[in-house]
Amino acid sequence: MAELIAFFSRGDENYVNGMIKTLEVGNTEVAADFIQEITGADLFQIQPMQAYSKDYNECIEQAQADQKRNARPELKCYPESFDRYDTIYLGYPNYWGTMPMAVFTFLEHFDFNGKVIRPFCTHEGSGMGSSVRDIKKLCPNAEVKAGMSIHGGSVKRARKDIEKWIEAGRK
Repeated sequence: MAELIAFFSRGDENYVNGMIKTLEVGNTEVAADFIQEITGADLFQIQPMQAYSKDYNECIEQAQADQKRNARPELKCYPESFDRYDTIYLGYPNYWGTMPMAVFTFLEHFDFNGKVIRPFCTHEGSGMGSSVRDIKKLCPNAEVKAGMSIHGGSVKRARKDIEKWIEAGRK
């Protein structure tokens, strides 16, 4: 069986190490690329039809509004085949204590029965939040393994930690 890295990431203005910085590549995408290099898994970026604002403050307001109304944003596309994957590395930034709502849309679209989910989350101090609990609630028939939280401002130096996490989850 094959592995898939499904991730949501956002470049543009981001909060990094206490400051607003413009990122060409979002932190979660950096981590997803490391996982792909290490595992050879297929990559799929979760993208909502309506992208969040490039402005950080507007983005967080939009993300909070989506969460408050329990939105399920429409996605641009989905992986062509999902059945062939037995392990899904699921990546996202921590938005208001959990995953962006587009990740909820993705999880509700597929049957995760018998699949392994390996969550990884980038953040600036809030860790995984309630995301692992939310994944377990959305995918009750999946095996949700220990997640990895990665400080966004340190993601480019996290490859060795990511390697250790991948290996620990394969035992």
